[in-house]
This record gives sequence, structure tokens and C-alpha cells, in this order.
Amino acid sequence: MLQPVIQQESTGCGIASAAVLLGCSYPQMKAVANAMGIYADDKALWSDTQYVRRLLENGGLQVSATEEPFVSWQALPDLALLAIKYHWEGERPFWHWVVFERFAGAMRVLDSASYLPANVRTDFEAMTPRWSIAVNRPEAAS
Repeated sequence: MLQPVIQQESTGCGIASAAVLLGCSYPQMKAVANAMGIYADDKALWSDTQYVRRLLENGGLQVSATEEPFVSWQALPDLALLAIKYHWEGERPFWHWVVFERFAGAMRVLDSASYLPANVRTDFEAMTPRWSIAVNRPEAAS
């Protein structure tokens, strides 16, 4: 079962989501990201999927090459990145990265936002995912 990681920068949800999936702290993931030229204040981090894909693949995870439109919570893979709070600013899409996990039959979302009262969420009706990216982790990590 994964543990939530709180983003330490207002725009660090992609870095925090990668930290959740790779089982490390926010400062550790931020250091890896920065060494790869990925920074939380770069708006592309939350309007382009390639940055988070690179972080996860660098950490040894297999990530789907495509974004799948959200159909239902039940249709999601057991582990996925989700784009919630999807919106447009000018001609560019933006979203908030979260991690969806199905573990022992229970579904939950790990949301890195520091303002939340709890970072493990099951208030599915309050979230409106736009799409998901399936993440395959090694069996040993399950």
C-alpha cells in the first residue's frame, strides 16, 4: 500500500505523485527531478505528461504511453496517475496530479495538496478526473 507524500511547493504535485509511486520523500524526488532538468515552477510539469513519465521511468516503473479518458472509478487500472482539476489557461491545459490505487479491493486517491485535511481520499464524487495513465510496478513493490 502506498503512502501519501505532501508537495512542498504549490506547483509540486507531479513531483509528489512520482515520490508516492517510487516510495521516496518529496525532497528526494525533487533532487532527482532537478538533476533531470525538471522543476516544480515549470508550468510544463502540470501541462505535459512527459516530465512525470520520465521521472517514473527513471525510477524503474513502466508507464502507459497513452492517457486513457476517465470512464469510471471501477474501470481504472489498479495503479494510475490521474489528472484532476483539469482546466485551460489560455491555449494550454493544466491539471493537478494525483495517484489512484486499488489495494485489497479498496479504492483510494493519494492527493499531495498541502491544504487538504487528509491526503488519502475516498470522496470520489468530489473529484472529476479527466484521464489516467496506467502505472505498472514490479510485483515485489505491490
